[in-house]
Amino acid sequence: MADQMKTIAVLTSGGDAPGMNAAIRAVVRTAIAKGLTVKGIERGYAGLLNEEIIDMDAKSVSDIIQRGGTILGTARCLEFKNPEVQKVGADICRKHGIVTGVQTCALPIYRRRRFLPRCTGTDQKRHQRYWTSRYHRP
Repeated sequence: MADQMKTIAVLTSGGDAPGMNAAIRAVVRTAIAKGLTVKGIERGYAGLLNEEIIDMDAKSVSDIIQRGGTILGTARCLEFKNPEVQKVGADICRKHGIVTGVQTCALPIYRRRRFLPRCTGTDQKRHQRYWTSRYHRP
């Protein structure tokens, strides 16, 4: 492969979920072990559009597993649903060396889902009964 990826970015968006810092730590450490440069995008897609991009290394992700939330922060960015704004985001990534050789896809994205559905009120009790009965049987 003549055009290999040299730099990746880590971005967290939407609401917080358990284990986000652990996932960030795993991605950064694995990428560094494979010889890649890692950049962190603060405040999700809104941070991408504002170019809030930082360099990440093993020291920046040490001692973060026990922290709540995400060290990169999150923010909702409804304007990023617009394809034109996505192209601006892809251009910013290319400017920072994050995306190389990608012509058809605006942004390569890996999504990590939450473990439990987010519920309120009576739905929360129903889901709590479901998860308890399904995984904690005597």
